[in-house]
Amino acid sequence: MATTKKTVRKPGATTASAAPKRAATSTAKAAKTSAADTAKPVASVGKKGAVKTAAVKKAAVKKTAAKTAAGAPRVARQATGVVSAPTARKAAAAKKLSIAEQAVHSAATQVGSDELRFGIESAFERRATLTMDEIDGSTRAIVNRVIDGLESGEFRVAEPDGKGGWTVNEWLKKAVLLYFRVNEMAVIDAQPAPFWDKVESRFAGFHEAQFRKAGVRVVPGAAARRGTYFGKDVVLMPSFTNIGAYVGEGTMVDTWATVGSCAQIGKHCHLSGGAGIGGVLEPLQASPTIIEDHCFIGARSEVVEGVVIGHHSVIGMGVFISQSTRIYNRATGEISYGYVPPYSVVVSGQLPSKDGSHSLYCAVIVKQVDARTRSKTSVNELLRGLAD
Repeated sequence: MATTKKTVRKPGATTASAAPKRAATSTAKAAKTSAADTAKPVASVGKKGAVKTAAVKKAAVKKTAAKTAAGAPRVARQATGVVSAPTARKAAAAKKLSIAEQAVHSAATQVGSDELRFGIESAFERRATLTMDEIDGSTRAIVNRVIDGLESGEFRVAEPDGKGGWTVNEWLKKAVLLYFRVNEMAVIDAQPAPFWDKVESRFAGFHEAQFRKAGVRVVPGAAARRGTYFGKDVVLMPSFTNIGAYVGEGTMVDTWATVGSCAQIGKHCHLSGGAGIGGVLEPLQASPTIIEDHCFIGARSEVVEGVVIGHHSVIGMGVFISQSTRIYNRATGEISYGYVPPYSVVVSGQLPSKDGSHSLYCAVIVKQVDARTRSKTSVNELLRGLAD
C-alpha cells in the first residue's frame, strides 16, 4: 500500500523508472524489521527451534519481497497511465467539448422565435461558406432547436392567417434546408436493415410511455423523419412522412401514401392508399402543399407544387393536380389553377383544345356541397352519379 501511494503522488516518466526501486527498498526494509521482531521471541524457546523458525520466516519474507518487487513496475505503469499528460489533455478536451456543446444547446432552447429567425436567415445566406467552427459553435444548435419546434407543433411552415388564407413562414423552410447542410451522414438503426442518411427517424428510441403520450398509432412499415408533427389519434399505415410535414389530429395516412417535406395536412383527413402530397425540397417550391381540415384524398391521387385543397373537399381516385393543372368548375364554366374551393367534389376529366383537334387532362369540380350535406353523406355517395 505504501508503494502505491508514493507512485500516484509523483506522475510522469520519473515515477515509472523509480517505482520498482522504491518498491523493492520499502519491501526489503519491511522484511528486515519483521524478521528481527519475529526472531526475538523465538530465541527464548530454544536454539534448534529458533533457527528453524527464523529460517522459515526469512524464506516467507523473501518470497513476499520478490512478489511485491515484481508487481511494482505494473503498479507504477498503472499510476503513470492515470496521470499521463497526453491522456489527461485528451480527457480534458473531450470534457470541455461536451460542456461547450451542452451550453450551446441549452442557450438555443432559451432563444425566442425572433432571435431564432434572425439566426436561421443569417446562416442561410452564408450556407455555402459556413465553416465547421460556425456550424459547431451555434448554427447546428439553432437549427436543431427549430426542428424540435416543428416536431412539437410550436412552429409550422405554413399556418392559417385567420382570413381564409395561409401564411408561409419562409424562415422555417430555410431551417429545414439548413438541417441537411449542418449534419453529416450517419448510420441509422432500423429493421430489417440500417439506413445511411442525414435525418433521423421521428420515433427513434421511443418507448411505450412516449408513444402513449404522443397518441399516434404507428403500424409496422411506417416511416417518418425527424421534424414531423403528428396530432393525437393520427394513424400511420406503412407510409412515408418527410421532414417538416404537419399532420393534424385524427388523420389517417393510408398504405403507401406519401406526405412530402413541409406539407400541411389538416384535422380528420384521409389520405388513401398510394396518394401523394408533394413537398417543397425536391424540386424547390415557394409554398408547401396544403390539405385543409376534413378532406378526403382518393387512392393514387397526387396533389403537388403548393396546391391548396379547401376544407371538406373530396378528391376522387387518380386525380392529379399541380400548379399547371386546369381546374374546371362544371357548374360555372370557370377555369382556375392551384386552388380547390371548400366543399368541392373533384374527379379526373378532359377539356378540348380550341381547334377541337385534341383534348388535354384537367381536374373537374363536378359539384360543391354545403356543410350539412357533407356531414350526412358518405364519400362514396358523393362520388356516385357524376356523369349526369
